[in-house]
Parts: sequence; structure tokens; C-alpha cells
Amino acid sequence: MTENCVRAEGVRKAFGDNKVLNGVSFEVAQGSATTIIGPSGSGKTTLLRALNALDVPDAGVIRVGDVELDFSKPVAKDQLRAYRAQSGFVFQSHNLFPHKTALQNVTEGPIVVQKRPKEAAEAEAAELLDQVGLAEKKDQYPFQLSGGQQQRVGIARALALKPKVVLFDEPTSALDPELVGEVLSVIRDLAVEGWTLVIVTHEIQFARQVSDQVLFTDRGVILEQGPPSEVIGDPKEERTRQFLDRILNPL
Repeated sequence: MTENCVRAEGVRKAFGDNKVLNGVSFEVAQGSATTIIGPSGSGKTTLLRALNALDVPDAGVIRVGDVELDFSKPVAKDQLRAYRAQSGFVFQSHNLFPHKTALQNVTEGPIVVQKRPKEAAEAEAAELLDQVGLAEKKDQYPFQLSGGQQQRVGIARALALKPKVVLFDEPTSALDPELVGEVLSVIRDLAVEGWTLVIVTHEIQFARQVSDQVLFTDRGVILEQGPPSEVIGDPKEERTRQFLDRILNPL
């Protein structure tokens, strides 16, 4: 039986009176790709950020990799640090250091956070940049790169931490349409290679192609989950059908 890399039970998060996550539970198998889809404001990005404690949940138990935390109780800083170390996060808007080259952006985490030897970290970073098609751009700065290239550096940066799971927050939403394909292609390759991925996306056809599991969120709950052939191809819930119809058949 495949081991679960992520397991969430009863996760809750509110911002003031706005209850964004209302008791969310799901699992992600090791080596699988899970996509989270749903309307704006449905809680999908907050759910993803909870898996890295960028947004610390108010309640619920989450296990990521080797670390499990019960957010119903106070969590110590060292526990949070160990929890965050299990995952790599790819942001919507790249979040690269503007004063560092592509190579330096990728080596920052391994050298500064993980205290790995500089020479080894740089060699691995060069390999990762080659993997995402940017070997010749390693000495360029973010302002010299296209949006799609910056996002691929962001992916290499996340992989450099050797995380148990890679989290993607709408990785193509800030890109020009002609650059979307190059980023989705890299993510597709990672799925084939067996990385564990959790991806918030509005690219429904991509979700259909790359996912082992699709979660449809609405109003802070997972309304429907399963393989893409079911959730996207033959949804059970009327709300899921409405959402997909609006996305796939726009006026």
C-alpha cells in the first residue's frame, strides 16, 4: 500500500469572522499529484498555505512527510520549523530575490537554511536549473528573465530543499498566456518523475492531465474529491458541475 505523504484532519482557519477552512480532511499519497480547484474565495490557497504553515491553522491535525502537528494546541517554533522543512513552496508571483542570480536564488535555502556545503549546493542547483531548462540562465538576475523563466527558477528553488512534497500556489496565474505552457510542462515532468505535488490551479485541462487526485473546494470545505475522470469528467455534485461548466464553457 502506498504511504501517505500528507494527511489532514479537521483543519480549520478563520481570519476574523471569515471562516475560510471549515474542518477540511484529505490525504495525499507519496509520489502522487493532487490538484485543488474551486471558485475564488473557496479556501484553496489557504489550505495549501496551511500545509507549509504560512497560514497557521486554528485547529486540526496535519501530517506532512515525517512531521505531524496538532494545531488545536500551542505549537513551538522548533516544531513549526521542522514542519515547514518538509515542503517546498512555489509562489504565484515568483518571490525571487531580485539582487541574486538564478543560481544564487536556488542555493539560498540549501546553504543558509540547511547549512549544506556551498560547492555541493551550487552543483545541485546547476543540475536543477538544467532540469527546468535554464542551464544557460544561471548567472542572470530575475529582471533579465521572462515571467515563465522566473517561475521555473522558483520551482528549482523549491526542489533544491529536497522536500517531501512540493506545493504550488496557482503557478501560472501571474504569467502571460504564451508562457503558461512552459511552466506546466515542467510540473508535468515532475509528476512523471514521482515527486509528491499539491497544486492549486485554475487550469482545468492541466488538472485533468496531471492529477492522480482532484479536490474541489467550495465555501471552506472539500465538496468533492477523487480521480480526475470522476471529479472533472463526471462530477457528482451540482456545485462542481456548475463551476466546471462556467470554466470550460465560457460565454
